[in-house]
Amino acid sequence: MNDTIIVAVTAAPVTARAVEWAVARAVERRQRIELVSVVGGVVGAVGEADVLSEAMERARSTLQEYEAVVAAAGVPVTIRVDSGNPVAHLIAASAGAALMVIGSDYRGPGNGRPRGAHGVRIAAGARCPVVVVPDIDRTGCRGVVVGVDGSEVSEKAVRFAAAEADRLREPLIAVSVWTPLHAPRNDLAVYPELYLTNMAAATEEILALAMAGIAADYPDLEVQRRVERGYPAQVLNEIAATARLAVVGTHGRGAVARFLLGSISQEVLTRLATVTAVVR
Repeated sequence: MNDTIIVAVTAAPVTARAVEWAVARAVERRQRIELVSVVGGVVGAVGEADVLSEAMERARSTLQEYEAVVAAAGVPVTIRVDSGNPVAHLIAASAGAALMVIGSDYRGPGNGRPRGAHGVRIAAGARCPVVVVPDIDRTGCRGVVVGVDGSEVSEKAVRFAAAEADRLREPLIAVSVWTPLHAPRNDLAVYPELYLTNMAAATEEILALAMAGIAADYPDLEVQRRVERGYPAQVLNEIAATARLAVVGTHGRGAVARFLLGSISQEVLTRLATVTAVVR
């Protein structure tokens, strides 16, 4: 892994937010940025060459505009224009990168369609952490939210989130969510109090174990722990709605299912509440 942040550039206005986010991180961590644009839809039709050439030239022009913005911030920058399948090209570009940043034109609940499949597939298949930046103004938001479930990948998400919270000088909000067992013929959701108490206690223990060592590594970091009852994706997005960043983990998969995220991380991405990092 090197110090390069890959930023996917499109003609969508949200690209400006994605570049801005990447530049801020690159400046603080002394990283470099590679701006990548992929012209898709190539099928080999007669007369397509001229159309492709013009499209790639427009893409290069857009890249050069953002290249100037990145360079003005003092960040080393390169640009690349490819043609073909955008998902495949961006996944290939992620190999060896420190981070990939993509934009999403999703503007929050009630403001348009959920995030499309391309962004989810990129986040699922990328070889490095992926940060998805929605077209939402995060001015005034505070905190870095991380979902914790006790798994190995969750530990990586916690480490990533702690480092980002420390960098941003924001509190780290570690969230573990427990969901009561769904029982047929229990439509009224009546559960024994002992069961509910034990579920909450077990979740608190998982969260405590996951956060062990964070205080020693980041002594100045404010850490808030939250154990909630509900459905994980919904709870995480509700809490992340006022946060600067959310972090979720996704379990690594084999080649056949490499474009699939875990259900929780996928649902978090399709209803973005804030800038969201997917860590594997």
